[in-house]
Amino acid sequence: MNDLLDPLLLSRWQFGLTTVYHFIFVPLTIGMASTVAIFQTAWVRTGKLHYLHLTRFFGKIFLINFAMGVVTGIVQEFQFGMNWSTYSRFVGDVFGAPLALEGLLAFFLEATFIGLWIFGWDKLPQKVHLATIWITAAGTILSAYFIIAANAFMQNPVGYRLNPERGRAELTSIWDLLTNKVALAAFPHTIFACFMVSAAVIITAAAYHLAKGQHVEAMRPALKFGLWTMIISGGATFLAGDQLGLAMVETQPMKMAAAEALYNTATGANASFSIFTLGTPDGVHELFSIRIPYLLSFLSTHTLNGTVEGINDLQAQYTTLYGPGDYTPVIWVTYWAFRWMIGLGVASVLVAIAGLWFTRKGREPKRWMWKIAVWAFPLPFLAMTVGWVFTEMGRQPWIVFSLLKTEDAVSPNTTGLDVLISLIAFTVVYGSLAVVEFGLIAKAIRTGPEPVELPSDDGDENSRRTAPALTVY
Repeated sequence: MNDLLDPLLLSRWQFGLTTVYHFIFVPLTIGMASTVAIFQTAWVRTGKLHYLHLTRFFGKIFLINFAMGVVTGIVQEFQFGMNWSTYSRFVGDVFGAPLALEGLLAFFLEATFIGLWIFGWDKLPQKVHLATIWITAAGTILSAYFIIAANAFMQNPVGYRLNPERGRAELTSIWDLLTNKVALAAFPHTIFACFMVSAAVIITAAAYHLAKGQHVEAMRPALKFGLWTMIISGGATFLAGDQLGLAMVETQPMKMAAAEALYNTATGANASFSIFTLGTPDGVHELFSIRIPYLLSFLSTHTLNGTVEGINDLQAQYTTLYGPGDYTPVIWVTYWAFRWMIGLGVASVLVAIAGLWFTRKGREPKRWMWKIAVWAFPLPFLAMTVGWVFTEMGRQPWIVFSLLKTEDAVSPNTTGLDVLISLIAFTVVYGSLAVVEFGLIAKAIRTGPEPVELPSDDGDENSRRTAPALTVY
């Protein structure tokens, strides 16, 4: 019973669950904002009505998701004070800068200009109204960078000094913090993955209506856009992930070793990439594996004869540096999360490639192909989720790498019962919100683009292209 009411264990579960839940909405918000901006730009430039339909259709999905993301994100900040007060005191001076920039600059842009976009359809000049959605999209991306920069400090602390009297890290260089090599590598990897998520939703919505023969004029270009976006973003995500892997090997070699279940340092052909591995229950010994020689060496060092440090050697190094203790993350979690991230991402791209092939030259796919396309939307969602789990679990036992352990960061006066009650409450509330969120999005997708009556053409080009107010919101 005491183990079940362990404040550390329950606090980790609570933060993990609420973070993963919040993260469901983040990538779709980022990707969909830019998608809506692109469709609206196409409408403004061409005057083709189906682009306006797509703008308003995917704009509705974007707004539903944006609202839910804001609500769930607020809870994250409360947990810093409730469950992780020691951590908050330790990093508060460092985290204050990027989080303040995110709230006062990036989120301000989002909140202000999204309002102008919603209510400005028949009140703002056309190009000014278009600018509002582009600024909103830029705000979402900027917001993501500040959050990633803050998280990167937990992976690779830079731009700080330790104050032994106050027992905390203090910011010495905001520039070093914002240009952390981990942040610079993680940012494009994350943003391109966000575009994969929005592309999956576009593919699902388009496939659903095309399978029923509905809204064909709008959904055919939407499908093509979604498929190409998935392929291009998938390739860019892979390339950015390669750079993130190099940064990870340099700053957190234990995470890479755990991702490969590599216990002993290996070089060249012995530094092979594990496609599939079975080990003993304690995870210490390998029983069977399928490996690609040299690949791990290449991914980690960009050379075929590079050396990749193993778990055992790194454990010995960390014991010397940081004192006695177990510095190994949960191997099976990091190992399988890394593979699921890659596998689900590759599957998303393969579905898109197949979609382009089966719809080439206006061909009509079979019904079962449409069904696969409709149900392909979870793939990039899940890939990003397990990727996030890998990123955070691979850092353990550190909450701030090399500076503060997770077990030392929990609030000292919070009881396990306190956390359990709030965990149950959050789970119930979040479960209810999930039903509402996905129900609204599913309803919006099933409804499809709603007809838009434009003013009659009186010879004024600007009048012909001006849409009425966005009353559907």
